[in-house]
Amino acid sequence: MATMHAILQRYRALLTTLDHWFAAKQNEMPQAIVCADGCSGCCRGLFDISLLDARLLRIGFDQLPAATRAEVLAKAEARLVELQERWPNFVPPYLLNHMDDSLWTEMPENDLTPCPLLDAAGRCLVYADRPMTCRLHGLPQIDKSGEIFLEEWCSRNFIGLNPLEMGTLRHDFQQLFTEEFTLLRAFAKELCGLDRAELDTFIPLAVLIDFEGFDWQGWADREILPT
Repeated sequence: MATMHAILQRYRALLTTLDHWFAAKQNEMPQAIVCADGCSGCCRGLFDISLLDARLLRIGFDQLPAATRAEVLAKAEARLVELQERWPNFVPPYLLNHMDDSLWTEMPENDLTPCPLLDAAGRCLVYADRPMTCRLHGLPQIDKSGEIFLEEWCSRNFIGLNPLEMGTLRHDFQQLFTEEFTLLRAFAKELCGLDRAELDTFIPLAVLIDFEGFDWQGWADREILPT
């Protein structure tokens, strides 16, 4: 079994290849793609992320100054209070997989609450450790084979254009997601002994999850998750 360090390093490398692709598209179409470090128009509401993404995000968070961490934690805890009012049994490790998908996959589109990991200027405090969904957001996801994984894009991008018709935007998404799921399974196996690719939480809750002190094996032994 791969060690946790090796899994995290492989995932970082995978995210880096994604960043290089995204940056290349920005360089090719600077007028059409306005997404960039410092743009936070989509950094609001509740995005669900994998537990592996949450682990990386937590690593980045733990490196922030103490005063900054305290501010972020206060915002994240306020979000948790809101969620526990809706779901009283929502307890550590704050995973979504034991709940019916309909309860959390259709969060309000009009939720304008900023991500707690934004600073006062709207810049991401953990940009180097941000989740995959943050790195992908803004462009459609079209595999080189033509298969469409996501046909949506940021409304600030491609004004007057249809990116679904742009062959240059295609990427090896099938390979990317296959490698991602391999690492998600390896991570879950190493963390708690579960052979699962889907363990998910919300971005604000990632900073509240105790990856080091929580009894993950005990939780896995008593938790029954949908397959």
